[in-house]
Amino acid sequence: MENKINRSGTTTALVVLLVFFRLFATGQHSIVDRYGHLSVKGSYLLSEKGDTVQLRGMSFFWSQWMPQFYNADCVQWLKDDWKCTIVRAAMGVEKGGYLTNPEKEKETIQKVIDAAIAQGLYVIIDYHSHEAHTNPDAAVVFFAEMAKKYGAYPNVIYELYNEPLADPSWSEDLKPYAEKVLKEIRKHDPDNLVIMGTRQWSQKVSEVIADPITDPNIAYALHFYAHTHRQWLMDEARKAMESGLALFVSEMGTCDASGNKFFNPKETQKWFDFMDQYKLSWCNWSVCDKEETASVLKPGVSATGNWKEEELTESGILIRNELILKNTPLLKTPVLKAGAKK
Repeated sequence: MENKINRSGTTTALVVLLVFFRLFATGQHSIVDRYGHLSVKGSYLLSEKGDTVQLRGMSFFWSQWMPQFYNADCVQWLKDDWKCTIVRAAMGVEKGGYLTNPEKEKETIQKVIDAAIAQGLYVIIDYHSHEAHTNPDAAVVFFAEMAKKYGAYPNVIYELYNEPLADPSWSEDLKPYAEKVLKEIRKHDPDNLVIMGTRQWSQKVSEVIADPITDPNIAYALHFYAHTHRQWLMDEARKAMESGLALFVSEMGTCDASGNKFFNPKETQKWFDFMDQYKLSWCNWSVCDKEETASVLKPGVSATGNWKEEELTESGILIRNELILKNTPLLKTPVLKAGAKK
């Protein structure tokens, strides 16, 4: 680990100092202290100690459109007040994102990645694209850099492809893309968790059963918006899990799939129950003050946290309450310190 950190530069060294300060100077513990390096066994996510893991947290909005929320204060508020155990840095790829401004977008998401590591949270490095397989070389370059920089940290999870559309083939388009990118990641990080998106906005998870990726530490993305995606998608997910595939709900919403109507707490609760039953980890979409139903914040609020309840949307109140209800008991339980990765 020491050699990797020395090669990764001043920013990573600073993160390490912050981690040590948090652990030894303040005596605080975190979800990563508890679980350590994550691994997949069958359809479950496990800790270093072999415990079943279920993470719950928030996804940031597309980085090129809501960069103001990508800051350390916001991450700390999500941990301390919302009791998040994971955050997701959604780096926009097309539409003025990474492909247009690679250094700017990397700098934006690294603020969240570095803060999550310093705060002891898990963090998803999300390649937020709907057509990534059409330009795999760009993804290879990006993930090679991220794996070199962050591969020593058990906090880090790589999401190779947010939401493929309905048109590509799993076996002919998506799996080859994933294998190419994953091969590069594994040169620098042999064992951190990887999430791969599935066809039709990460819904067709059962298609993977006949042709899975041969990596021991991979999960497949299942995305839902509760008003639109109901029992049929739960059945699809159950079929995949019963075959032995691990799923990760890296994006979920409380409303219609458009993100902008039909807030539906009843159907959202059904999904909470389903995810708890199968120990599915999830991130809610999104940390954003855009005027739409899926946003957890009302327009014009602070970008650094300290939000009052009246500054939250209906979705924000529902999600915050769920996170506090389910994550607080876990965070209050005494920590059995896991061993350091690598």
